[in-house]
Amino acid sequence: MSELVGEILRWGVPALVVVVIAGILVVAVAWAVRAARRSPRAKAAADAARATAGSELVRLDDAVAELDLEVGLSGALYGGDAPTSLRRARMTAQHVRDDAFEVFRTISDDPTLLPVEVQRRARLISARVTEAMAAITHASGEHEAWMQANTSAADQVAAARRRLADLREQMGDPDALVAQLRSEYDESEWGDAAAAAAAASHHAAEASALLDRAAASAGDPSRSALSDLALAERRIRSAQIEARRLDEVHGFIAQAVQSLPDEFAAVRAALRQAMTVREGLEPTAAERLGDAIREAESALTRWEKDAARRPTQAVDGVARLRDRLDLALGDARTSQQRLRGARTALTGTIAAAQSAVARAEASAAGAGADARVRLASARDELADARRLPDPVEALDAARRAMRHAEDAQALATYDRMTSGR
Repeated sequence: MSELVGEILRWGVPALVVVVIAGILVVAVAWAVRAARRSPRAKAAADAARATAGSELVRLDDAVAELDLEVGLSGALYGGDAPTSLRRARMTAQHVRDDAFEVFRTISDDPTLLPVEVQRRARLISARVTEAMAAITHASGEHEAWMQANTSAADQVAAARRRLADLREQMGDPDALVAQLRSEYDESEWGDAAAAAAAASHHAAEASALLDRAAASAGDPSRSALSDLALAERRIRSAQIEARRLDEVHGFIAQAVQSLPDEFAAVRAALRQAMTVREGLEPTAAERLGDAIREAESALTRWEKDAARRPTQAVDGVARLRDRLDLALGDARTSQQRLRGARTALTGTIAAAQSAVARAEASAAGAGADARVRLASARDELADARRLPDPVEALDAARRAMRHAEDAQALATYDRMTSGR
């Protein structure tokens, strides 16, 4: 028996030592790999890949905007008979851009992702953007060749002048609209409208001068009208965007003026409900809710006082007030009370979110990828708020849209400060 034990020990101990050493080596290698994947060097590589992907994503987003312009021009000039490859390229580029925005959002917001995974996804964005840009370049080349074969510079100038005339007719007198807003509301309400009106008029005037120059070049075989035409088209597009922004600002003010009585009545009802809920709480919780109610009443009084001169700010302030009040109430309300509260708060919060998204859109033009991703998130949440059947879920989506829009505006401001623009 002792010989058997000795034999087992003679063969077993070395084998056990080998197994233990192998296990230690495996653990050490795994730890080293994990440390390397989380090392400062790996993180720096991931950050660099993410920055590159962001720059390329911005380039694609701008190219999609240019492609939208090109497709619109082809439709206006030729009744939509331009090459289908142009439209296919736009659709593909839009899908790639939207998907890339979503991936970029995950690598920006998910702290659990390892640097190596961030780098892998960032490189995937770059690869897909490169493919989409190549398709855009190819389709644009086909379209340019098609235009040269099917139309003349004089035709393009005439079509652009018609679009400019239509735009001016739609714009009417922007200065008169701004003057009316200036006479009735605080500058914080009409400031964006004044800037949009001035920019729209300026772009339209520049487009007219460029088209005059392009017309002169079109009649001279030794000169090319294409550069002036292209620039004029961009000025017309810019004027359209600014005119739309002017209309949006005016619409937001009119909508706010119309909705404020109902919004104030709804928040007063919410305060009464909060007081009723407070009666059934424990003393400490009741005291906290009482403080929140008094703060909300004070804020509401201020907004009611300023509402006539600052209607959109009042709607925004009431929406945020309802948000804070809901947070203070927490789970103290019944599901029926939460549902009623969400229904009454939803309209004003969606209006506030629309205004926030519009401001972010104006700020994010020319901004980096982070601002554009936040703006895309704000748009998605606002769309959800409009379509969700559950008022509580829709209200949450509208509030998220406001936060994303504010983040987008702040990031765009930071981009301008750091880039010197």
